[in-house]
Amino acid sequence: MSYGKCSQRWRRNSSLLIFLFLKILIPSAIFQPMELQPKHVRAPVVYGDFWFNTDPISLSSLQGNSVVLIDFWDYSCISCIRALPYIKEWHRKYKDFGLVVIGVHTPEFKFARTQEVIQRALRELSVLYPVVADNEAIVWSAYGVRVWPTRVLIDVDGYIRIIQNGESGYQEFERAIQQLLAEAGYHGEMPELTKPFRDTDEPGVALFQTTREIHLGYLKGTLGNPEGFSAEATAAYVDKGLHLPERFYANGKWMSERDFLCFNGAPGEQGIVTFQYDAREVNAVMNSKIGSRFEIVVQQDDNALTESNAGLDVVLLPEKSVVRVDTPKMYRLVKNPEFQTHTLKLIVSDPNVEIYAFSFVSSVIPDVIPSN
Repeated sequence: MSYGKCSQRWRRNSSLLIFLFLKILIPSAIFQPMELQPKHVRAPVVYGDFWFNTDPISLSSLQGNSVVLIDFWDYSCISCIRALPYIKEWHRKYKDFGLVVIGVHTPEFKFARTQEVIQRALRELSVLYPVVADNEAIVWSAYGVRVWPTRVLIDVDGYIRIIQNGESGYQEFERAIQQLLAEAGYHGEMPELTKPFRDTDEPGVALFQTTREIHLGYLKGTLGNPEGFSAEATAAYVDKGLHLPERFYANGKWMSERDFLCFNGAPGEQGIVTFQYDAREVNAVMNSKIGSRFEIVVQQDDNALTESNAGLDVVLLPEKSVVRVDTPKMYRLVKNPEFQTHTLKLIVSDPNVEIYAFSFVSSVIPDVIPSN
């Protein structure tokens, strides 16, 4: 317990120091609104395996008429999901002004490549603008994208004018949309800028530093057990209880695949995955190998989750909390009242569970810099 408190205190202080360094020691120009790039680079062609919500769109057919926003995303990515409300709102607000939004869905995991799976995700996320499946990352590579999400803004003449990576900077990006619409010939009054949907999206806000994303497959996984991965094979793991940060620890019989860990125990056996984290929220990308629903028990600090800290996908039952997995997607496991250090444990008894990754969400550091 003392180690956890020290770790939490260290991360809080380090987050504060990093923020102060960025805001005070680095030149303030970095924090100025983004500038449009010159008309030097033409936007590459956008094509893919199949389109949703539209017939195939040619960028060349839009030149002279539309400003284009391309959003590179993945429906199982937490940062993409958190950015999605802004993309949808910009589509709603500016489609009649000449903005065309195209989502390029470049999946990290193989389960997100089928037309049926993507269509279901678009329906659940209420995505109405055109989306193209970029299963082989061809468009991703053509645009030089490196992270999810990435937003690319293309002017009416077909030139790339803005590339923005990751979360935040939404108001600056929306100002760039308005500026390019004005360049394209619109001279009326623009809508007010979209207000932040969350306090973590406020301009200049300071956030705690979370645990980095934890992958479970042997290609990028951070397994803490001394036994290590047995690629494409099943190994019996023993969790001895000493947990280092940003590592996961397995107990029981697990098969290691390229992108995920799959429980492979006999009937009546259990598999456990445990990790320590620093965050406010925890999410997991999981799948049912055969499509049937199964339950995973979720415990925080060896206790069942409660109404005060359970994520949206957790079901509270008498004396236990579970997440019911039936489709491949990101499941919201934990939503603590504030940024904290905890140990999370997933207990599995079904051999059809596939666990791909854990991701984490931060929260605002209050009163970092007093307002004048």
